[in-house]
Amino acid sequence: MTDFTIRHAIAKLVELEDLSEAQAAACTEELMTGAATPAQFGAFVTALRMKGETINEIAGMARVMRDKSSRIEIDGHLLDTCGTGGDASGSFNVSTCAAFVAAGAGARVAKHGNRAMTSQCGSADVLEALGAKIDLAPEQVKACIERAGVGFMFAQGFHPAMKYVAPLRREIGIRTVFNMLGPLTNPAGADCQVIGVARAQLVEKMAGALARLGSRRALVAHGDDGFDEFSISGPSTVAELADGVIRTYRVAPEDAGLGRHDIAHLRGGTPEQNATELRLVLDGAPGALRDFTLLNSAAALVAWGAAADLREGAALAAQSIDSGAAAARLAAFIEATNAV
Repeated sequence: MTDFTIRHAIAKLVELEDLSEAQAAACTEELMTGAATPAQFGAFVTALRMKGETINEIAGMARVMRDKSSRIEIDGHLLDTCGTGGDASGSFNVSTCAAFVAAGAGARVAKHGNRAMTSQCGSADVLEALGAKIDLAPEQVKACIERAGVGFMFAQGFHPAMKYVAPLRREIGIRTVFNMLGPLTNPAGADCQVIGVARAQLVEKMAGALARLGSRRALVAHGDDGFDEFSISGPSTVAELADGVIRTYRVAPEDAGLGRHDIAHLRGGTPEQNATELRLVLDGAPGALRDFTLLNSAAALVAWGAAADLREGAALAAQSIDSGAAAARLAAFIEATNAV
């Protein structure tokens, strides 16, 4: 219905009524053109979170956000690794580290990310601290992927319509549906993904939205410890999308041949501190952060199709690190971002 507005949506959501995909899309159009007021934004995202987002709502919003984004045209399969954020863990940037490990094992990575919203350090923050130039145009990111096997798309630069909602997200300071939309709106159209979500009930919903949006292969995970990653401290719930079919199961670090580590050893810090830790992991330093990275890199290599399972993926990830290939991908990426 074309006359459906965000005011109608808020009235439905506070009564715990779901929106259709078209209704969610109409609301997103208002949010991303500046037609909605700050009060309407706050009411909409808060009511939607309290009701619980559905696959239809997530997919409808993602379609509009995709339509309004700048795109990168690049042939072939691409991998993205990311958490949705909002888990309040303040953990090490493991999905960013895993991107370079996967690249060292042969994956072509088009990572989509942003600055921190609810923590100290997002993927854009740590990459900048590592010396990379992050505010690149689509053609420059494409050149990075072609030169280094890794490219980074800074969300602020690829989603200009987000200028209307980004300041409001920061003011609210909680996880909203927009945390979920980032991984669903990769500007390069990455068709292989590993996504961490902040709540267990979102695992199957995110996989369902990815299927609705045409993804080829994806693993969506939530750790029992609350992390929006594959957990190295205990079990995780995973929804795996392959060829349009979603399979949900449980995994533990032992499934990848890894030991468990206390979450206290996984905490991140400032961008500079996380950059130092990331370099140490890629240089082969043992410990909790290495195993955390190996597990999430293993998932990335399963999504990419290089590994049949987490155990094989972890072995490939270890080889990527210990051979120096992962660190070489990081160095090539930093050099490429400053040269293109």
